Amino acid sequence: MGIRGKTYGLQLVGLGLLAGLILTALAPLPAHADIYMYRDANGVLHFTNVPASSKYRLYIRSSKPRFNTPPGNKKYDGIIKDAARRYGVDFSLLKAIIRAESSFNPLAISRKGARGLMQIMPENYKTLDIQDPFDPQQNIMGGARYFRTLLDRYQGKVALTLAAYNAGPTAVDRYRRIPPYVETQDYVEKVLRYYKHYKNNT
Repeated sequence: MGIRGKTYGLQLVGLGLLAGLILTALAPLPAHADIYMYRDANGVLHFTNVPASSKYRLYIRSSKPRFNTPPGNKKYDGIIKDAARRYGVDFSLLKAIIRAESSFNPLAISRKGARGLMQIMPENYKTLDIQDPFDPQQNIMGGARYFRTLLDRYQGKVALTLAAYNAGPTAVDRYRRIPPYVETQDYVEKVLRYYKHYKNNT
């Protein structure tokens, strides 16, 4: 399946790239091949299963990698499933976001003041019907609702939506791609990696 040796650069669409990982227009990559990635000077991510340059680094190994499971990994699965059904967001994707945002710590607070499992900013509480950001039910439902609005805004383009969730839609709209912020690009990569793991192990 797919075309061996093909390299993919992500810019405007900035989307996922592995077979079964994200529903995009990209052709699927081979099921049993290591995936390599590098970020060029313009901030564009390039993926291939046959690296032609030393710039590439291993991104995903075809054999199952070790995956550290944080405490509470399955504790909120019931709420996540309810939120996934209500807002039409993939369960594994929501779980991956929570893993990246708070590592399943419902009391997490960021340096910028975001709170709870999905790290909701205080200015969004009212819009998302959140009275207690540390309540797992309210936080996950509010975060899933917000992610759904972003997913619709970016026409289902998951990587762009993740970038907007992290850096804000203003930044994504300004650059019309994943913003050239190391934190945001690393965040998108991390969530996609967790997404692949949960998708394959749920």
